[in-house]
Amino acid sequence: SSPHLVQVRERIRINGQPISKELFSKYFWLVYNRLEETKDPEHASMPAYFRFLTIMAFHVFLQEKVDLAVVEVGIGGAYDCTNIIRAPVVCGISSLGIDHTSILGDTMEKIAWQKGGIFKPGVPAFTVMQPERPLEVLRDRAQEQECPLYLCPELDAFEGDHRALELGLAGAHQRSNAALALQLARTWLQRRGCRGLGELKEVPPGVELVGRPVPLAPAFQPTDAMIQGLRDTEWLGRTQVLPRGPVTWYLDGAHTTSSIQACVRWFRQAALNQDKPHDGSEVRVLLFNATGDRDTAALLKLLLPCHFDYAVFCPNFTEVSVANNADQQNFNVTLENALTRCLENQRTWTRLLEEKGGQDPWLPAPLRTGGLLQPTPPRGTLLLVPPAPRPLNSPSLVFPCLAQALRWVAQGRDPRLAAPAATGAHPHPVASSGAVLLREAAAVRVLVTGSLHLVGGVLRLLDPTLSQ
Repeated sequence: SSPHLVQVRERIRINGQPISKELFSKYFWLVYNRLEETKDPEHASMPAYFRFLTIMAFHVFLQEKVDLAVVEVGIGGAYDCTNIIRAPVVCGISSLGIDHTSILGDTMEKIAWQKGGIFKPGVPAFTVMQPERPLEVLRDRAQEQECPLYLCPELDAFEGDHRALELGLAGAHQRSNAALALQLARTWLQRRGCRGLGELKEVPPGVELVGRPVPLAPAFQPTDAMIQGLRDTEWLGRTQVLPRGPVTWYLDGAHTTSSIQACVRWFRQAALNQDKPHDGSEVRVLLFNATGDRDTAALLKLLLPCHFDYAVFCPNFTEVSVANNADQQNFNVTLENALTRCLENQRTWTRLLEEKGGQDPWLPAPLRTGGLLQPTPPRGTLLLVPPAPRPLNSPSLVFPCLAQALRWVAQGRDPRLAAPAATGAHPHPVASSGAVLLREAAAVRVLVTGSLHLVGGVLRLLDPTLSQ
């Protein structure tokens, strides 16, 4: 799977565990040296990063004699370097979203065409409910390849009269992922000769199905192992909650409009339905960054309903050495570009809040000073307890690295993070006024989202054991 959050070894797992450092090092050099020896002298270049790791993963799985390899494509499918497996046991396509538009195309139909590139002749494939047109594209791609494609029934269909299936991963969107996982597992078990898990019915070519372009796969009674698997599933950085005393971190690597919508639903349920502190002093913080060609304005707009008191923007760099004199700082191009993007995100957030404030007459209008959004002066207004509306005039800050951003948010109240240093403090007045609120709040709820790399950097700082 990709990308990794903290260590590259996460991408190649056996029995759910990242391979050891010794194994990674052994196979890395084995593959590297073999490629170095055999590369074309005319075009002497090594495979790019992701391609190299893909070759290495295949080599590891073959050498370690795994029974079953689950391979996630990198980007798209049709032209992805993982798509060289000629006869997989089964293929699955989860919920489609708009992402990597510069490579995959700017519509759901174009993206569906790319994703359908993994279909193989005679190999069963499954997908979940998709919008009508993209689903038709997947159907057409399957027919071209003579690949039997099925639609997964909703997870409710697997529950029948029995108790509801518990999922280890939070969020309503994980139910369709779980339904897909059950169908993929069933197909593998059938290949191994297991019976009684519902038989797929062949659909004669050319049969148009009433009201549905793709036939529905049969539901079945999940085995005890499947039920336990769904319940025990953990995935770092996806709907993950890290409670640390008064500070609770909510981590989700959502980075498309559909996944951010799912993230907001989860966060509102997980964080905003919690019991409010008795004195009502709860502070909500958004920590956000996005990479690539993503439409950050569209993503940030979806986050407005969470009513954050502060929005913090920073690059995905864990640490940046801070010299007293800015002229002595070595801002290489990548950091400079990343910071420029953070400042653009900050401006976008401010604009969105001003527009939102103008739309909602019952919300107090933000006070403006020199074109910048300023916090409302009386301290209590930032901490109103529902049902009274919260002011949508969140101050926002940009930090040069994650360590500084997290230290400011936690204000020494998370035992894993040092208190922010007095020197090199953030120059913006909001930083000092906010620090007081964060130090005194009974509860601080922080949503970290927009990028899996951002979430990985945060995890690395909050849980140093992940780096070992």
